[in-house]
Amino acid sequence: MSSPVSRRVVLAGTAAAAAVAATGVPAAAQAAGLHGKGPKPTIVLVHGAFADAAGWSDVIKRLTGEGYTVFAPANPLRGVASDAAYIASFLATITGPIVLVGHSYGGFVITNAATGNPNVKALVYIAAFAPDAGEDVGHLTAQFPGSLLDPATSIDFRPWAGGYDGYVKKDVFRTVFAGDLPRSTTDVLWATQRPGDASTLQSPSGAPAWQTIPSFFLVASQDNLIPPALQRFMAQRAGSHTVEVKASHVAMISQPRAAADLIRKAAR
Repeated sequence: MSSPVSRRVVLAGTAAAAAVAATGVPAAAQAAGLHGKGPKPTIVLVHGAFADAAGWSDVIKRLTGEGYTVFAPANPLRGVASDAAYIASFLATITGPIVLVGHSYGGFVITNAATGNPNVKALVYIAAFAPDAGEDVGHLTAQFPGSLLDPATSIDFRPWAGGYDGYVKKDVFRTVFAGDLPRSTTDVLWATQRPGDASTLQSPSGAPAWQTIPSFFLVASQDNLIPPALQRFMAQRAGSHTVEVKASHVAMISQPRAAADLIRKAAR
């Protein structure tokens, strides 16, 4: 098992591809026109627990093909405060506007990591948590029925030097996490999952950046981890521009076009 930082994935964008959109104008040219004379924002993608940055691969391909610079740093998954501090330090190395994107628990991280950084112009939640101050994963999830991830029965807790890491059990992984993907794919996702420290379930969030930064939310209507009703509630509370897709919890894998489209909208 790799250490929390050993599998860091950093993917930079390249020049726009020559693919032509339905309008007959290269997609990159359309994006440049919408940005006017200002620089295109850098897009930073933050994964959640039980996953790694590779889950963003198809989204990254679409965005880099349009000339965006994209980074997908590793989320340490050690606790809200420390994870947010790590991502905040990464954001501090980026010059110019940023669109910050989070999936699942990554929503907790971006909600806190964006605070105080004037370069973050938009937050995008992809089947993610968008917590308010003082909320934690466990209590927030319990507000609405529908989550099939029961820490008491669905997670293996394995000790490490600093506590216990949680892994979703194989017999429930596909049902809970990625029911709209082939089993051959979910078997790989299960084997390569990044564990979260058990303490993250009770780690409270700080003041939410979505109170002052525009937000966008992709609701996954077939999510068995974060109840869709909870996603809709959080999106409405944050005043997010919201789209809904028929997808499991890993909407950025099963519906990469929809995820990339929403990120692109936030970037414009």
